[in-house]
Amino acid sequence: MMLIVLASNYLVQFQFNYLNLENILTWGAFTYPIAFLVTDLANRVYGLNFAKRIIIIGFFWGVVVSSFFSLKVIDLISLRIVIGSGLAFLSAQMIDAIIFDKLRNQSRWYVPPIISSSIASFFDTIIFFSIAFYNTGVPWVTLSIGDFCVKMIMALSLLIPFRLILLNFFLVNRSSSN
Repeated sequence: MMLIVLASNYLVQFQFNYLNLENILTWGAFTYPIAFLVTDLANRVYGLNFAKRIIIIGFFWGVVVSSFFSLKVIDLISLRIVIGSGLAFLSAQMIDAIIFDKLRNQSRWYVPPIISSSIASFFDTIIFFSIAFYNTGVPWVTLSIGDFCVKMIMALSLLIPFRLILLNFFLVNRSSSN
């Protein structure tokens, strides 16, 4: 979780300069959705309280380390990125964990991760981009739309590793208990 937060906070500072998407997308959009995968796996395997502990640890570590890397030259945007990232991460991850936990007994395995990640990603995007880039000259509205679209694509594609990791975890645990 800590590496995901660090990488995402660093990469969000760089626009995706391919396919004419530089005003729509940052590199952080590709790494951050993995944090929802980690939270959902922890929640599914160990429960809501364990997932919340991971979120809190990730939050504190992410703020401290991101401050160190982002604030080499203290400027307003770097400070806003750290604050926005911390608040968005804590809020969105808690939303994700709580929604996932409420949906955990669904008969379809993919419902909890896709619903919780989608709702949490929406809040994460709004909180982060509005705090980090509002009134800075950065095209934050279009960046947030692009970011959210990539988060949705990533949420769908991360269903595959989610399922494979869970199947592997439960197979390993079943064979070790026999």
